[in-house]
Amino acid sequence: MNAHREERSDDGLERKIASGLAFLRRRIAGEYEVDEFGFDPEFNGTVLLPVARALYEHWFRTEVFGLEHVPEKGGALIVANHSGTVPLDGIMLSVAVHDGADRRLRLLGADLVYQMPLLGHLSRKAGHTLAGPADAARLLGKGELVGVFPEGFKGVGKPFADRYKLQRFGRGGIAQTALRAGVPIIPAAIVGAEEIYPKIADFRPLARLLGLPYFPITPTFPLLGVAGLLPLPSKWMIQFGEPMSLAEYDADAADDPMTVFNITDHVRENVQQMLYDTLLRRGPAFL
Repeated sequence: MNAHREERSDDGLERKIASGLAFLRRRIAGEYEVDEFGFDPEFNGTVLLPVARALYEHWFRTEVFGLEHVPEKGGALIVANHSGTVPLDGIMLSVAVHDGADRRLRLLGADLVYQMPLLGHLSRKAGHTLAGPADAARLLGKGELVGVFPEGFKGVGKPFADRYKLQRFGRGGIAQTALRAGVPIIPAAIVGAEEIYPKIADFRPLARLLGLPYFPITPTFPLLGVAGLLPLPSKWMIQFGEPMSLAEYDADAADDPMTVFNITDHVRENVQQMLYDTLLRRGPAFL
């Protein structure tokens, strides 16, 4: 029996080595494809997703609810809260959609992400792109799922005292994008990210010097140095809400400020209520 187990183990190791060597050969030879946005499915599936999945499953112990609300095909705009000081919530949301709904999520990121050479390059490889109406429209027009965090840096960089309190949802870009593309909005609530790097202060002079929206001070960083960069192992829950259809609106609705405001406000209310409900469902952050 033990001999059979060792043989299977050896076979599995050999397959992994062979697969890894084949992957390297294709990369060196340039035998791989990327789309017009720089998305590299092979690199994402072989390198990026496994790393993210390890955090998702073993460190944050993520549970997902409402996956039946994510469409099996066709375009939709997933709108979620943003938090955590370091925006790991987008990565975890991508894993939830990929592994739970068997679809890829194309996130819209801030300019700052794509101004950082390595981070911007990896984000493109993972299938994400710069936040803006043009790229969003092109992706939705191709039937892709697009993820957006309307709070931006106001959400991800807010102090721990304001955890799970949504900030302003931009200027209505999510409503205009969904209306013009003719796709539903799917609200999503992410609970758990607020506790990974509790921001207790902001070193603003250093942030300005580095060109950053904030420079966080947390209970572990910079006090513990590099070790302080390790996220705390909070328990995560991700909840997808019922799709919000915009089919009742006509083609000119995206140009009506009041309609755009009302839709945006309704989405924000839905996400905030989902946050409260999911927070109660989770209970203590580290159990």
